[in-house]
Amino acid sequence: MPYPDRFYPVVDTIAWLKRLTALGVGTVQLRAKDLDDTAATALFCEALAVTAGTSTKLVVNDYWRVAIDLKAQHLHLGQEDLAEADVAAIRRAGLTLGLSTHDDEELETALRAKPDYIALGPIFPTTLKSMRFAPQGIPKLTTWKQRIGDIPLVAIGGIKFEQAAEIYAAGADSIAVVSDVTQNVDPDTRVRAWLGQTAEAA
Repeated sequence: MPYPDRFYPVVDTIAWLKRLTALGVGTVQLRAKDLDDTAATALFCEALAVTAGTSTKLVVNDYWRVAIDLKAQHLHLGQEDLAEADVAAIRRAGLTLGLSTHDDEELETALRAKPDYIALGPIFPTTLKSMRFAPQGIPKLTTWKQRIGDIPLVAIGGIKFEQAAEIYAAGADSIAVVSDVTQNVDPDTRVRAWLGQTAEAA
C-alpha cells in the first residue's frame, strides 16, 4: 500500500481512531493539541495499541519526542514544530516524516528536510480552525506537484468526497479529510465512499 494512503483522515480522539481502524482505513493521523509529554505519551501509547496488528498506519501529529520514545513509525509536523524538531533524531528513529505547507517559503523549508510527503492547504475554506493562509484552490496542486516530483502530495482543507476525483486529477496523491468524516451525519457510509473512490483511482 502507498504511504500515505489516498484517503487520509485526521481525527482528534481515540474513539474516532478505533472507528476508522475498524472500517479498514489505511492511514489515520491523530492530532491532539497542547498536551504535555506525559499526557501525549499516554494518548499515543493507547493509540498505537488500537492500531497494532491492523492494517491501519497511525500518524503521530506534533509530538516527535513521544513518537521516538514509543517507537512509532509515522510522524507529521507543522512548520512551527519542524523549526523546533531534531530531524536527524527523527530519521535515526526510522520515522517517516510528513510536513504541512501553506506557501512557497514553507515549501522550500519543507523540501530541505527531505520529507516522505508534503501536505498543501487549505485547498478550500475550512471552519475547523482559523487559518492565516488564504485557500489555495485546486490549480495550486498541479503547480506544486510539478515542483516536488516524486514526493507524495497531500491535499487538505475543507475537502469533501464530491471533490475527490477533481483533486486527484489535479495532482494530489492523497487527500487529508477532517470534517467530511467527523461532522458527517453518517460517518461510516462516508468513509466507505472514500475507500471505494480510492480503490477505483488506484
